Amino acid sequence: MFNITKKRLKKTGLPPGIPIYVGKKRDEKVIISILDYDETQYQEKEAKEIEECFAFKDTPTVSWINIDGIHQVDVIEKIGKHFGLHSLIQEDIVNTEQRPKLEDFGNYIFIVLKMLYYDEKENEARTEQVSLILGENFVISFQERKGDIFVPIRKRIKNEKGRIRRMGADYLAYALLDTIVDNYFIVLEKLGDKIEELEEKLVSESRPETLEEIHGLKKQMIFLRKSIWPLREVILGLERGDSSLIKETLRIYLKDVYDHTVQVIDTVETFRDMLSGIHDTYLSSISNKMNEVMKVLTMIATIFIPLTFIVGIYGMNFKFMPELGWRWSYLIVWAIIVVIVVSMVIYFKKRKWL
Repeated sequence: MFNITKKRLKKTGLPPGIPIYVGKKRDEKVIISILDYDETQYQEKEAKEIEECFAFKDTPTVSWINIDGIHQVDVIEKIGKHFGLHSLIQEDIVNTEQRPKLEDFGNYIFIVLKMLYYDEKENEARTEQVSLILGENFVISFQERKGDIFVPIRKRIKNEKGRIRRMGADYLAYALLDTIVDNYFIVLEKLGDKIEELEEKLVSESRPETLEEIHGLKKQMIFLRKSIWPLREVILGLERGDSSLIKETLRIYLKDVYDHTVQVIDTVETFRDMLSGIHDTYLSSISNKMNEVMKVLTMIATIFIPLTFIVGIYGMNFKFMPELGWRWSYLIVWAIIVVIVVSMVIYFKKRKWL
């Protein structure tokens, strides 16, 4: 967070449209892959230089250019200049703290969204920014790092399965959006399992570590809500927009993605409510345990009050106390003490205080 803030400070005073990378520090090589296809042909290649992508701008086939790594700003500037991307768009692409949004520039559409994945090592959900440029016959995707969830789409294109090879670039953009949204359910399912485990753990025992887990999950829900909620506006904008790049036949598919997005948001809100309930249950259990402890201590104190009174009397330094001279006075006092204790315990049990 502090590194990102420092990098933001570098932009202070600079004119708009100057791309400066804002995100985690990375030094890996940028990977550029190209998929070019139509209904009858298909080719896939990995470009060594960004200039190799330029030839696919005006081809009659559908071209998918995927760039893994946005930390090398010169690469983004080169492809942006050739494909006619506005300087502000280039600036947004290299800023990984963007809010999901949609911007229509007429000859291309710019989309920013968050791709979720579950970090098994850290045991938490994480996000990666994905930027999409939809043109007449091409889609350019920008990702922060290598590795994504688009492998099934590549297989469908390669194996000629489904309608993706028969449709245009707008359908490819839809497929990428749909895959990202569907992956939300996988991540949320894992978070749901964690919440269920937390509920079971809370029933058996309440420890300070449990409270830490609750707070950790609540933070993740806030984080996910911030990443997912604006996506609804993005999908709705695509579905109801009047861009010539989105064919009418695609509207029904976008409506389906919109419905899935609403389900994801509802699930996140449900998880937030569940965690609030778990948090309240935790506090109630701690309060009940404290009440039980105070109850026991109060019982003990109540039993010892009359005993303290008795021994307090005989602890006074009066010379003339007749019973002090009796032979059995010591045993009688002990008998009185025992009778009082037993009577009080029996009384407490009858009142169900013990």
